[in-house]
Amino acid sequence: MTARIRDPDPREPVSLLSPNDPAPFTLVRGDQASPFVFTCDHAGNRFPEGLGDFGLPAEAREDHIAWDIGAAAVAAQLSADLGGDLVLQTYSRLLIDCNRPPHVPSSIPAKSEHTVIEANHDLSEADRLARRHSIFDPYHRAIADTIDNRMAHGRRTVLVSVHSFTPVYLGVQRPMHVGLLFNRDPRLGRMLKERLERDPELVVAENEPYAVGDETDYTIPVHGEQRGIAHVMIEIRNDLIRNERGQSAWAVRLAKILREADRDLRES
Repeated sequence: MTARIRDPDPREPVSLLSPNDPAPFTLVRGDQASPFVFTCDHAGNRFPEGLGDFGLPAEAREDHIAWDIGAAAVAAQLSADLGGDLVLQTYSRLLIDCNRPPHVPSSIPAKSEHTVIEANHDLSEADRLARRHSIFDPYHRAIADTIDNRMAHGRRTVLVSVHSFTPVYLGVQRPMHVGLLFNRDPRLGRMLKERLERDPELVVAENEPYAVGDETDYTIPVHGEQRGIAHVMIEIRNDLIRNERGQSAWAVRLAKILREADRDLRES
């Protein structure tokens, strides 16, 4: 089944990206035998050259409000270890959140946690369409094309979306180390949760600190649920993956249980 990505307004928006700007996604082709497709919706914190510093100090552009700290490195190592396809999003979610349906207000946030995003106030419809056309649509078409190609060649596909979350949000502590997120299909998420819980030192959550929904998420509902393929969103607390040691440790841990869970999926 081909995922339905809503078409933007038929008017051709002006691109935000100049010839000096990087592409809106990075695509790495994996091994033919691997079932995995890894995505990272908030992998990057870049801003297009024409938007300068987006009116934000450097510390805000490096903070969790701008991207999922450490998630891209974990996803990249998982792709390398398991031979999976990999699609990484380049630009900051403050421009447009590639894990939100474009029609919802949080798609282009006016405020993120305690930070007011002045550059996102009073945007015209043309401004919004330009962000979707330049960043959101190419990223999701890369994911859709990757899965379409796999299906056309009869390859099994397991979708794993890698994210990270901040230990404290709006003053509320988040004690879990990792969360497994899903909505209509719990198979893979619960397989991974059961395996992670074998480590007594880990606090493992189900659908925390977020839950997947049609109005709050895009990658899992569109590319996973609509296609009927096994899928999960993995949220890792970002203080655990801020350096290479933590990123590698979590990638090794997750690769092991993803192999085991995939074997069980094949046998079920």
